[in-house]
Amino acid sequence: MGDESASFQLLPGASESPVILHVPHSSRVVPADVRRGIVLDDAALERELDHITDAHTAELAAAAAEAAPVVPWRFVNSLSRLVVDPERFPDEREEMAAVGMGAVYTRTTHREPLRRADADPRPLLERYFHPYAEAMTAAVADRLDAVGRAVVIDVHSYPTRPLPYELHGRGPRPPVCLGTDAFHTPPALLARAQEVFHGFGGTGLDSPFAGTYVPLAFYGKDPRVSALMIEIRRDVYMDEPGGRAGPGLAALAGALAELAGAL
Repeated sequence: MGDESASFQLLPGASESPVILHVPHSSRVVPADVRRGIVLDDAALERELDHITDAHTAELAAAAAEAAPVVPWRFVNSLSRLVVDPERFPDEREEMAAVGMGAVYTRTTHREPLRRADADPRPLLERYFHPYAEAMTAAVADRLDAVGRAVVIDVHSYPTRPLPYELHGRGPRPPVCLGTDAFHTPPALLARAQEVFHGFGGTGLDSPFAGTYVPLAFYGKDPRVSALMIEIRRDVYMDEPGGRAGPGLAALAGALAELAGAL
């Protein structure tokens, strides 16, 4: 795969664990050659990274893995979502393309230009998006082969106040938003997550962000693959935007460890 392998990490867990903690949006790293295609100046790019990055979620997943009674696997994006967003559909199914935030963003969180409108997304898709998707597909397939099931827990955060790019920003913004899928989120998984995260001020469903990530090879096809998205409102654990983590991070890691262990 060449140097593209550095764009993500698969961190092994226990052989008997079906759980993969997926962390797609925690990094601020933008390779120099990708940076040249971004029209923001350096200061504006740093501000955009403050807004768009799910800061400290990789640390959250690492602490949860360390504390869990059965160590979950972790799949972590090493690059910023401004390079590619591995959780978008790469085609017309992606609703965020309407605001220039499909798999390769052309607009910022404030709907300002990020890349030239005529920028060709294909080189970035080929170099980063497709290898990432293939590796995540392989990671899920490995858990299916090893233990007969896979549980993808998608670890995200979101700002306390809506940003202009949000298509559904007028809905509830609970301390912990749980994103679900009718096919891949079984009631028992959802109920357990509601239980372990209740102490942070309550949970909500699919608002302001809905759905959860399943590799397309399994999406809507294989019921052995379960999935849940955990969106943590940033004021629960950090200074916004892009600031330091607070004591809430350790408590959240404990809850995530409890969820992973229960699965």
